Amino acid sequence: MQLKTLFNFAEKYKGYVYDRFELDRDACDGDVPRPTLRVHIRPAKRSKGLCSRCGEPGPTYDNLPVRSWETVPLWGIVVLFLYAMRRIQCARCGIIVEKVPWAPGKRRITDSFAWFLAAWAKRMSWMEVARAFHVSWDCVYNAVRMAVDYGLEHRRLDDVETIGVDEVMWKRKKKRSFLTVVYALDEGRRRLLWCSPGRKQETFEAFFDWFGEHTAQLKAVASDMWQAYLNVIRERAPDALNVLDRFHVVKNVQKAVDEVRAGEARTLEAAGKKLLKNKRWLLLKRPEKLSEKQKLALDELLLKINLNTVRAYLLKEELQQLWTHVSAVRACLFLVDWCNRAKASKLKPMARVAHTIDKHSSLILNWFFTGGAISSGAVEGFNNKLKVITRRAYGFRTYDVTSTALYHSMGDLPTPPLRHSYL
Repeated sequence: MQLKTLFNFAEKYKGYVYDRFELDRDACDGDVPRPTLRVHIRPAKRSKGLCSRCGEPGPTYDNLPVRSWETVPLWGIVVLFLYAMRRIQCARCGIIVEKVPWAPGKRRITDSFAWFLAAWAKRMSWMEVARAFHVSWDCVYNAVRMAVDYGLEHRRLDDVETIGVDEVMWKRKKKRSFLTVVYALDEGRRRLLWCSPGRKQETFEAFFDWFGEHTAQLKAVASDMWQAYLNVIRERAPDALNVLDRFHVVKNVQKAVDEVRAGEARTLEAAGKKLLKNKRWLLLKRPEKLSEKQKLALDELLLKINLNTVRAYLLKEELQQLWTHVSAVRACLFLVDWCNRAKASKLKPMARVAHTIDKHSSLILNWFFTGGAISSGAVEGFNNKLKVITRRAYGFRTYDVTSTALYHSMGDLPTPPLRHSYL
């Protein structure tokens, strides 16, 4: 099989011909040997170039010097396309450089190589991709930016019926910065929909401005108890159920239990007792996830019923029964009773969280009207992935670069029909 046959199979461009091939075995990148295959391309006979502005064909005016574009490497061999671009006489635009099908504008890599780099950038950090394929970090970023721009332009929004919103910390230096992130939570179609810096009410309103007419198709919105988000959901998506699911409720109760434990541990330690030392995760983990040794230690601790920490722990575990009810009415009665007992417990952190739960009880009970199918626990799962991406993103100091990385990794964006997936 000839190289021309192989290239025509992989990337055949109408109106252009692979003319000849030159292998430079001694080519180097600095001190690193990098054998290079130069692929010379010429226009097919009687073909006309296309205007790079309007796309109309026109006769050749003259030829520019030979340019090169790097494309997908073969067996570690650098592959360069070499072509002398034509200037054409366009009836509409005048004398202008032709449009070539393998790369737009003045970009120095082909579309195929850009999609190749973008595919690998989902699996490795951008710097690692740049080092592996001997290109610059900017080259990888531009490839990812191209993939994201295409995906955002061609993605569907008419299948989004359930969304989740949350805020995540983006930067910690000097002043903490947050991102508002919105995810699609429909089964089988979960992905990042939108993100923006800030976590104010105006920030989330900008999402609905962008989402536009698709807001009418929303059936449920999962959120935490951040009041700014609750206000926007009530005003902009009044027909959608606002769900505060068990994840955020339990998370707040666990924080209260831990606060009780920490305060009591300090008091006991001052008295020379270490009953609660190294007991934090015994109290916060689900009982079924404890090891046998941890279960024995927890049973021993629970015998000391006079401890405030034990009372807080028992209240936390009792709350788990809320989600076992099949009726929203029974769940409501249970929640009211639990809140009253937590308020009367004289444990300030538990009383405080009980007031919060009581205030948002109607939104918590919406979970039962969705059949338990809506969970912002999926949002937290996405947030963990988001933190990994931003932590791995060495040098991502601007929001534009960060958002590009997030959409690329978590947006499940469509790609154009390609002959090769490159992965």
